[in-house]
Amino acid sequence: MLNLLKDRKIHIMIGLLIIFALLGYSLYDITITHGEEYYQKSISNRIKKIETQAKRGDIYDRNGQLLATSEVGFAIELNSSIVPTDSFSQKMIEIYDFLEEQGEEHLEFPIYIDNGVYKYRFDESIKKWLYDNGYDESWTAQAVFDDIRSANYIDPELSDYEAYRILYNQGKYLPISTSKMLFLEQIYKTTFLKMYGLDENISAKEAFQKIRSRSEFKISDDYSDEDAYKILIFRHTIKEQGYLKYEPITVAGSVSKETAILVQEKGYDLPGISVNYTTIRTYPNSSTAAHILGYMGKIATDAEIENYITQKGYNRNQVIGKTGIEGAYEDALHGENGYKYIEVDVYGKYVADVDEAAYGLDSKDAKSGEDIYLTIDLDLQKVLELGLEKALTALQTGGVYESPWGDYKYDQYANAETAAGVVVDVKTGEVLASASYPSYDVNLFSTGIKQEDWNALNPVNKRNPLAARPLYNTATMMAVQPGSIYKMMTGYAALQQGLDPYQKLYSDGYVEIGNQRFGCWYWNDYGGKHGPTDFFKAIEVSCNYYFFNISNGKDYYRGVPLNFEMNPTIMTEYSKLFGLDQKTGVEISEVSMGLPEPEKKKKTIMALLSNQLHLIAKNYFPAELIDTEDKLDALVDTIVGWSDDNPGRGELINRLLELGSNPDYYVTEELADIIKYDYFNLMKWYESDTLNLSIGQGDHTYTPMQIARYIATIANGGYLNEFTLIKKVGDIEQNKNADVTESFDTKGNLNYVKQAMLQVTKGTSSSVYKIFKDMPLNIAAKTGTAQKEGLIPPLDEVAYLTEYLNELAPSLKIEDVEDKTIEIIKQRSEEMAVLEKQRDEATSDEEKAIKDEKLESLIQKDYLNKGSAMREAIKEMTNYTLTDEDLNQFRLPYDNYSWFVSFAPYEDPQIAVVIFIPQGGQGYYSAPVARDVYAQYFGLEPATESNEVIEVPKNQD
Repeated sequence: MLNLLKDRKIHIMIGLLIIFALLGYSLYDITITHGEEYYQKSISNRIKKIETQAKRGDIYDRNGQLLATSEVGFAIELNSSIVPTDSFSQKMIEIYDFLEEQGEEHLEFPIYIDNGVYKYRFDESIKKWLYDNGYDESWTAQAVFDDIRSANYIDPELSDYEAYRILYNQGKYLPISTSKMLFLEQIYKTTFLKMYGLDENISAKEAFQKIRSRSEFKISDDYSDEDAYKILIFRHTIKEQGYLKYEPITVAGSVSKETAILVQEKGYDLPGISVNYTTIRTYPNSSTAAHILGYMGKIATDAEIENYITQKGYNRNQVIGKTGIEGAYEDALHGENGYKYIEVDVYGKYVADVDEAAYGLDSKDAKSGEDIYLTIDLDLQKVLELGLEKALTALQTGGVYESPWGDYKYDQYANAETAAGVVVDVKTGEVLASASYPSYDVNLFSTGIKQEDWNALNPVNKRNPLAARPLYNTATMMAVQPGSIYKMMTGYAALQQGLDPYQKLYSDGYVEIGNQRFGCWYWNDYGGKHGPTDFFKAIEVSCNYYFFNISNGKDYYRGVPLNFEMNPTIMTEYSKLFGLDQKTGVEISEVSMGLPEPEKKKKTIMALLSNQLHLIAKNYFPAELIDTEDKLDALVDTIVGWSDDNPGRGELINRLLELGSNPDYYVTEELADIIKYDYFNLMKWYESDTLNLSIGQGDHTYTPMQIARYIATIANGGYLNEFTLIKKVGDIEQNKNADVTESFDTKGNLNYVKQAMLQVTKGTSSSVYKIFKDMPLNIAAKTGTAQKEGLIPPLDEVAYLTEYLNELAPSLKIEDVEDKTIEIIKQRSEEMAVLEKQRDEATSDEEKAIKDEKLESLIQKDYLNKGSAMREAIKEMTNYTLTDEDLNQFRLPYDNYSWFVSFAPYEDPQIAVVIFIPQGGQGYYSAPVARDVYAQYFGLEPATESNEVIEVPKNQD
């Protein structure tokens, strides 16, 4: 037995038995005990679940013409793990050279070589920003920040962060970190150098040499620095990925189809390089219908992150519809992404699709987004947009609107920068065309808009609400006075109340109320009177006097009442029948400002008084009464509350003294006069307000889209249809107005209105008779010339006030005004900083919302703008004897709004056309655009092309 134990063979056998026993146990453990676990791990390593993107739905016009689609885009990716190590450097050089030859944008390394000089891209970016903003490269971030802070008169006691927030609220973005007081690019540079353990003061050349010599990058000394740069682009990007370095890196995010094909052909020569297919939203008609379609953009805001990523599971890098139909129908257009399983090798490279049934897996097909068919007619849309462009070009130069139906000579209105038009099917409420000019190329947003393109889309004078704004949808978002096109509404209300449309009322030129005259345009311009006027003539010649009569139910010439009751409430109630108090229903953003009413007028003036008192209270009340926001609000609310009984002047002075105003009687008297005569006395609804209301002036504010709905309702005989831009979503036809089956016009008075509108194009006294006389189509219409209140704000308010200071306030010196301006800006900066701090420290959402609202309100008022502060300084230094009206006296006035509204054919109305040109001068200047739209829709051509140039008429509207 002992001999056996000493036998070497026995030892070997025992050892082998133990080994096999251990192997057997391990095999048992792997296959039986943990077999399922390891099997799943094996599958997990080999089989990857990948998301499949849903195709975004296309958008078409009503006739199937393509408006928006998603085209295949191409990106070049590198899977570095499958590039042979010994040839990695050479292959990266080849990839770089190939992309350069193709002219494609691609990755770059933070250090580059420019004619033998080594430079940091970070430094060059800072130099460019400094140069663009008037600084040389010696300026530090601290010096720049202090200079800008000083130039904006921000209180030096505020922290840098508080100062930065104030500058940000003024619209000034600085690429500076206030916590480190460094340019952001400096921080990025430091992060880059730390990645390689390099000192932040190292030169670009030395840093380049140290990085290229790192053993991990395996860059041979045989390569030149220029070639080493090409290799470092890829080595650095892979290093930045860290533990994700096995994932492909995007070398070129958007390349041409030709480049993508060449990459596929060079597959064996460029290992690891592949083409990834992406989708790019494209708009084949460029800027046509841009405001309807809207644009795409990355998920950015907190609300978008919550909605799309958190709730709907979007990928963080996906783009979404931001505005227009793209935004409103994001859910329908987006579709639903799917997923599938693929098999990969040890390098993560695709091997094959997986037999999912064999592994018990279940893929999900991506569901394409729904195609959407709009109600828009693309060809009609193009004619409308071209017409608006031609009209503005001619107006700005005093040129000629050219058309085969006859050219039209304009007077010059250089400030006419924007226009809008709407065409609708009066029977269905379908919008056939809607344009705002100027427009923009929607394709600019498809792959991310460049800063210079974004800047070009913003108005030159942001303070001028009528300046050209390419991104602004004038048709649905600009609400203004309608002028004479409202007269049909006034007439309809009077007809419903009992007006005889054939009754002739003498139009005497002007109505005198107290010491104020309200004239007809014919009297104001020519001293003329329209004389005996019935409803039809009143619409044709746009006689203001006639509508003054019927709006108050009074014959002003004879001084006797008419045989029906009329007042502003009755007029506004009838206006509601035509939808002027509500949005139209279009599926994109629109506004509705409501109807003018006595109570609304009072509330508006109360709000203006409240704002004014908040600004001037410090000049009339001791600090202890208004040193907190709550105290000031309470005091202002008390004074505004007195408007209900509108106390007499003496009583008002006594109340202010009791409230604690300045004990100097004359100072408090000054405040009382401001409150009473500038505000309290204006809150009442006067007879003159009704006169303005009747002719579309005063507090009327409607969008072109709302006006189009009003005209369509006249045309179709009293059926208030909800407007729509959507014809079909997927296979489902849309019909918003199936329930609109009854007309509100039970008396048939709209027939008189339509008959009167026909006379506008057929009557020889009309301002547009010559424009439409040769058209083989009966068009009912009305022109409107509405006044725009206010004056054009100058591009530079400080320059304006400085230039005219001697005329405005001869006793003031510009140096003193500058000092006072700086003092006010500092006070306002402190106020904003306090609000910012209170907002940040708010303990409830409600409190935070209140502070946000106040901040936004001040920002919108340009509260921190130097021009605004200088204006306040001048008023304060003149003890408020100078008003804003006084300071504005050298500003240029706005030109009139031009409106043209119409429908055709008169016998059986099909479409309504509305054209609107802010600062277009006269209503009839919009008419040639409408004429070309009708010709396109009805397929009309002139019998012979007219060589006539129609001159500006002497009569107006």
